[in-house]
Amino acid sequence: MPRTVAVGLDGSPESRAAAEWAAREANLLGVPVKLVHVWEPVPEPMAQAPLLGAETHQHWTERVPREAAQGLRLRHPGVEVMTEQLPGHASELLTKVAKESGLLVLGSRALGGVGGFMVGSIGLSVVAHAESPVVLVRAGEQAADEHESDPAGVPSTATAFRPVVLGLDTAAPDDALIEFAFEAARRRGTSLRAVHAWYPPTYYAYAMPLDAELHASLAAGEATALTDALRPWRQKYPDVEVVEDSRCGNAVDVLVAASAEASLVVVGRRVRRNPFGTHIGHVVHAVLHHGAAPVAVVAHG
Repeated sequence: MPRTVAVGLDGSPESRAAAEWAAREANLLGVPVKLVHVWEPVPEPMAQAPLLGAETHQHWTERVPREAAQGLRLRHPGVEVMTEQLPGHASELLTKVAKESGLLVLGSRALGGVGGFMVGSIGLSVVAHAESPVVLVRAGEQAADEHESDPAGVPSTATAFRPVVLGLDTAAPDDALIEFAFEAARRRGTSLRAVHAWYPPTYYAYAMPLDAELHASLAAGEATALTDALRPWRQKYPDVEVVEDSRCGNAVDVLVAASAEASLVVVGRRVRRNPFGTHIGHVVHAVLHHGAAPVAVVAHG
């Protein structure tokens, strides 16, 4: 379990949405939430400019986290709220914060139109290098969005949480990823929808449209692999209802579609020791940009 739920705060709408999500998650976990404001020191010649003087500097380094913390304490009275200000490069410092806290939450601008994130370079860099879970939350995300609608069709926090969606590769099911998803579902008192998308081997591709029996056989094998991967976790979490969803198709399309009815989407990325670049895998990258719910990225070996 994380020691704190940390959130990167810069005063933007997306970071405020992330802070609200972090406070709700901290309440479920029973741990403090920490607002982390990273500021890059202004070069001396620029610091003398009127628009970058002492007042502006104070606003971004003191006022933003202080006011955000005050608001969270009012709206989430049962959660301990802490603040931390760090000078330096945001991606490097937030990656370190993720390791120290155990869970980091970042905001992401919403795309125009229906659904979707716009993940900036800092967010992508942190996701690519952090070895603790990182959650991306869109600007405008509301607590009610994670719950089922009430009988009148109105979003409400008084109703049950929507399912937690887990994207799982049955060829390499990772314990840290699966445990994170089960714990998230258990905390919310909701079901876990385990999604596994698969494609037939290349040498079957041309035969399958003509051979329904072959397709059924492959589908049964993939479904069995998903059941086998989840069996020990069902036993460990008997109170979590598990819905297995194995289907032939593109993993991105399947996960993005499932996110529309999820309270949280959980996906994994392999740890890469290369310090350069933002290699997070095409599935994770696409789900981060197009998912309709908060997305948790869990690093694993």
